Amino acid sequence: MDRSSRPPAIELVAIDMDGTLLDPAHRLTPRVKQAITRAREQGVRIVLTSGRPVSGLAPFLDELGINGSEDYCIACNGGLVTRVATGEVVVEYPLSFDDFLFCEQVARELGVHFQALDGERLYTPNQDISIYTVADCHLSRVPLSYRSVRDMDPEMSFIKLMMVDEPHILDAIIPQLPAALTERFAVLKSAAFFLEVFDQRAGKGPSLQKLAEHLGIDRAQVMAIGDQENDLSMLQYAGTSVAMGNAVDAVKAAALHQTATNSEEGVALAIERFVLSDEKDR
Repeated sequence: MDRSSRPPAIELVAIDMDGTLLDPAHRLTPRVKQAITRAREQGVRIVLTSGRPVSGLAPFLDELGINGSEDYCIACNGGLVTRVATGEVVVEYPLSFDDFLFCEQVARELGVHFQALDGERLYTPNQDISIYTVADCHLSRVPLSYRSVRDMDPEMSFIKLMMVDEPHILDAIIPQLPAALTERFAVLKSAAFFLEVFDQRAGKGPSLQKLAEHLGIDRAQVMAIGDQENDLSMLQYAGTSVAMGNAVDAVKAAALHQTATNSEEGVALAIERFVLSDEKDR
């Protein structure tokens, strides 16, 4: 390929976590770690983007060495963007207690489990706590509390709200979501059993755009890799978009490229192809 015809070099790679960066056992494989290390040694910024809160990203940020003063992460589906070393907030879109009350009522009327994250703790008003809520607090590394609605502090604010249930139950209620909810909030599935509700201004794509602008990086120099509906907006923003082999159909349709699955180290293959390859043959 003629050097003059090459696309702009990638300067930032935004990588989803679950189903993308991590293998099915929620671990980083040696090849993925090596590819990320080599990219960072070339000056490429690696930004982990997730529906998890920062606490759920922290162990992997540390394992990858992405914990310096110039490192950033996108948490809570873009509801929060922070500088890793200092916790400095670059972007934040909190939800109010009124938002919590409204969404909890919708979930209750639809008969699905509900949970709310304030950044430090996960709350559920369901006495029969969902197994997916328990799993989420484990992955997110936050404590879990049962609180009836009347026992919640009305001064609280939240980073995201979630309807949580068996996949077939969530799929059945999605067409029943009232317009008052879908017009007021962004509503996306981040996994088969998680329906996330967050500020309309948030999302991985809008927050990735704000971070890139903050860093002075053009979208043509951004690559994004993901697998679920909540990754769509960042794939649509990035100049180079890559769907995992295990991605949902909507993500595969939206992405310009496709890599292998997360059990086949698809992230490493994508970085090797688009970032580390001298030819950058696309």
